[in-house]
Amino acid sequence: MGEAVERDETRAAAVASMVETMARMQDSHNAKVHPQWRDQGYENYRAVWVECAELLDHFGWKWWKKQDADLDQVKLEVVDIWHFGLSDMIRAGSLDQAAPALLAADDAEAAPDAADFRAAVEWLAQEALTCRAFVMAPFVRVLQTLPLAVDELFRLYVGKNVLNDFRQAHGYKSGEYQKLWHGREDNEHLIEALEGLTCAVERVPELLFLALEERYP
Repeated sequence: MGEAVERDETRAAAVASMVETMARMQDSHNAKVHPQWRDQGYENYRAVWVECAELLDHFGWKWWKKQDADLDQVKLEVVDIWHFGLSDMIRAGSLDQAAPALLAADDAEAAPDAADFRAAVEWLAQEALTCRAFVMAPFVRVLQTLPLAVDELFRLYVGKNVLNDFRQAHGYKSGEYQKLWHGREDNEHLIEALEGLTCAVERVPELLFLALEERYP
């Protein structure tokens, strides 16, 4: 019993540390977009439901044609949603709910059902539109039914955050940035660059940025 409690506490501390790290990175990125981003009234909830639609396009939902789920892109869309979710919770002062809720994502479904996943995505979009805010419960359900473990969410978040900073550094806000590199989206290059990194966790942001620089036309 004592070992189980200690294991649970260790896991809770690890997830809390990941959330803290991601929130710090998100705040830093948002400040690059606008130094007073918290006071601008940005509609994070709108970004969430739009990203939900993009997510379903990558997963597949059309019954009149054959579609194969692109799970790498689906996961990156979930990470995009998490960027806006973090931003919304930071601004609302409700970030303390994130880590305890994410712990439930460890109980992922062994054999997830595609219909359950689509329903979870629609629940997330519905809550965003109804509450005009990001809601943790449906997001956790999305993680469980994909499934996407918290540790992988963290790894992909760090990667996508670096890509977002890379985009800003190369003219994303002014419209100069090229999202297609050699016929493929930058998200695809990100996945390959992440998989090619073999370094300590703390060096991932720096080396990933350099890897993207090498690929960018």
